[in-house]
Order: sequence, then structure tokens, then C-alpha cells
Amino acid sequence: MHFKSDLLKNLNIETNSTQDQQFEFYYEFLIEYNNITNLTRITEKNDVYYKHFFDSLTTASSVNMNDIQSICDMGSGAGFPSIPLKIIYPHLHITIVDSLNKRIVFLQKLIEKLGIDHVSLIHDRVEHFALEHQQQFDLVTARALGSLSLISEMGIPMTKIGGKFIGLKGINYEAELTESRQGIKILGGIIKDVKKYILPEEYGARYHIIIEKNKHIKGYPRHFSIMSKKPL
Repeated sequence: MHFKSDLLKNLNIETNSTQDQQFEFYYEFLIEYNNITNLTRITEKNDVYYKHFFDSLTTASSVNMNDIQSICDMGSGAGFPSIPLKIIYPHLHITIVDSLNKRIVFLQKLIEKLGIDHVSLIHDRVEHFALEHQQQFDLVTARALGSLSLISEMGIPMTKIGGKFIGLKGINYEAELTESRQGIKILGGIIKDVKKYILPEEYGARYHIIIEKNKHIKGYPRHFSIMSKKPL
């Protein structure tokens, strides 16, 4: 596996021995815990390193992490993309919001194992948390959580003015982008860029929808059932 050299070559990320060990701990604990609680269908070592770790770290090429202090990771599942980012950029203050307590329990044990701090784990529905935490984060991320219109309505309100919201998407991003353009505008966001990343070793393409917030609009997100039935 060429994970370390691929990070340097493709993302200009150089890892030290501590970080290498943390990724190894992360992988081992994820697989061990996955036998108790279903967290991921991806379990082969190479697959985890590229489809989860490398994929998460592409975020650092979409936004300069040295300019970021606070990240809210919505529905991060087993910690993606925020925990790999925290391993590489220890200064980050991470907030992970997930509605499934079994994931929160896993993440509590994981951060203890990794020896990292400034990670807040919130067991709540994202739309509830978002209403109480408006304009609080430099960066908000969502990976494999839902349609772009849905995650934008939950994520943009939590983003500071001048901050960024990134939707990490797969190959079918274009239809979602078309459907959500008007909603993103209503929410005070501007689509700054769509970045394409080719994962090494033929693991496919990933797309980041990068949205900058230029004004704050009150009253969002709406109730989940309304967001689902009547996208902006």
C-alpha cells in the first residue's frame, strides 16, 4: 500500500510517525468495532485507507485548513471526514453531530485511543442542532448524508459569514447541484467551485461542492419532513 506516498504526491500532505500510527489504530479499531456494531461496509485495509481516509483528506485541498479553526461534521458516521483531518491538523476544533448513539459511543472510544482533544461529540438530529448553533463554524462538512438540497439547508445556517460549507459527493453530483442552486442562494450561499478528485489505485472520482456563505438568513433549517417534501 502506497497511502503515505500517495498523500504526499496527490494532496501535498506529509505524515509523521505519530500520524501513521494513529491511522493504523483508527483502522484496527474500526474493524474490531465493526464486528459489534455495523459502521461501514468497507473493511479491507486498502479500501479503508483510500475510500475513507484519503477521501476525507481531499477536503484539505478544497479549503486551506490553516485558515480553519472550527469544523462541524454533520452525520459523520465513523468519523469521516473530520477525524482524518484532525489527525493531520491537530489545531482543529471538531464538532461531530450524529443521530445514532452507537456511532457516538464508537467515536468516544476512538478519540481516547487516538489521544486527540478538542473533539465534541453530539448525539442529536442535525436539523435540531443547527437551529441552536447558527453562524458558529468556519467550515461545515457533510459526506454521504443526503441530497445536496437537504444538507445545504442544515449546513449553511451553521456556517459563519465568510465561512464554507462543503458537500462531499460521488459521480451523480450534477443533478443534485442543478436541483439545489436556488435553495443555496436563498440560504445566503454562493457556489464557489466544484472540485474533482481522482482517488489513487482506481478507487474512482469524488466531487466537492464548495459553498461560501455571504449572508445569514434566519428561519432555517426547517423541520426535516418539510425539507424532505418541499426542497427550497
